[in-house]
Amino acid sequence: MLREINDRAAIEALLRGGPLTRAELEVVIGLSKPATAQLLTRLEQDNLVGKAGERAGGGRGPRAQLWAVNGSLAHVAAVDLTPHLADFVIADVAGTVGAEYQVELPVHEGADVIGTFGKALKHVTRKAGKNLDDLANVVIGAQGAFDPRTGLLSSAPHIPGWLGFDVPARLSEELGIAVTIENDVNLVAVEEMTVGKAQDVDDFVMVWLSEGVGGAVVIGRRLLRGATGGGGEIDWMRVPDPATVDTGDRWPEAGARFGNLVDSPGITRLAKAHGLTANKSWDAVTEAKTQGNERFLDDLARRVAGGLASLVAVADPQLILLSGDTSRAGGEDFAARVADKLHELVLPRTPVALASVQGNAVRAGALQSALATAREDVFGVVTPTLRGPSRPSENTAGAPRTALPSSAPSPTE
Repeated sequence: MLREINDRAAIEALLRGGPLTRAELEVVIGLSKPATAQLLTRLEQDNLVGKAGERAGGGRGPRAQLWAVNGSLAHVAAVDLTPHLADFVIADVAGTVGAEYQVELPVHEGADVIGTFGKALKHVTRKAGKNLDDLANVVIGAQGAFDPRTGLLSSAPHIPGWLGFDVPARLSEELGIAVTIENDVNLVAVEEMTVGKAQDVDDFVMVWLSEGVGGAVVIGRRLLRGATGGGGEIDWMRVPDPATVDTGDRWPEAGARFGNLVDSPGITRLAKAHGLTANKSWDAVTEAKTQGNERFLDDLARRVAGGLASLVAVADPQLILLSGDTSRAGGEDFAARVADKLHELVLPRTPVALASVQGNAVRAGALQSALATAREDVFGVVTPTLRGPSRPSENTAGAPRTALPSSAPSPTE
């Protein structure tokens, strides 16, 4: 039992910070020099780790041997699926990227979305020097809510061709690989938990402000997906409009949809009421900052805070992170402005900050999720935060993976 625990601790350390020398690994996992040497020999014999070059020392002494996990034991695919572009990446189980591919895929109603997706996946897999049956799993990030009970996507009118059928089941059957669908903002939250500002935070809320609006709620280091996959779908919350100018909108008695207030069209209408000319929300924020239009920035901050107040009242998170093009245009100054307006509405003094993850955070989060599943299969290393709900009968396609000896204790979530 203790041996398997030490083995997993070593593999986790090598996955997180490797390649490492024996001496570095010894410090990280807290074993003696002989015990660490025996552990590495054992893992090398099991083909779970291998030598990965040498690290030059500062003097004339011998170079230290580096060790790394055997990334070739499994490969995964991650995809950011949008109406305009599908962004693919193939990586080995150590996280080393083998190939990337961006392509426009048809998403209109009646399109062969399964067939065209499969062709694109085959292309990028071959580009990485692999075949489809070399992939342990595929994780797709999509703009919408995924219901784990039915396999259906909802709140996704922008990709109508993907609606009305059990997406992961159809893809898994077609490709012969375990396929998972996840909300795009949930995956951004996963990436922020892995390498961003939420690494040491148990409970936080992420709000995505760009062309559209999305959210993710994390409680106890786990994504709150909800019974139907709608956890964090803040777009449909009803909130009052606190703007101080007339934007020409006439909201129903129940209040405006939060998404209509802070999506790009809603923000540009607000901007025009404040005398700005930009046609995209992020450009409007940049223009307002350049011109010193404090009234617009305050009105926008009030709108964002009005939606956040409901989340804070229910979840009482440690942190709120703003992400997306509009948030990035506002920067930390806008995040501070939102915090000020939020603290006028709720008792908790929840900090508001700008998300730190750059680049395609959706694809990066999908890759982290795919790797988490593969690493559990191969190494027995469990990352509960990244594991989503599944039905017992789904995601069973594909060949069995190499694992640590069966005598190891079964991981629990």
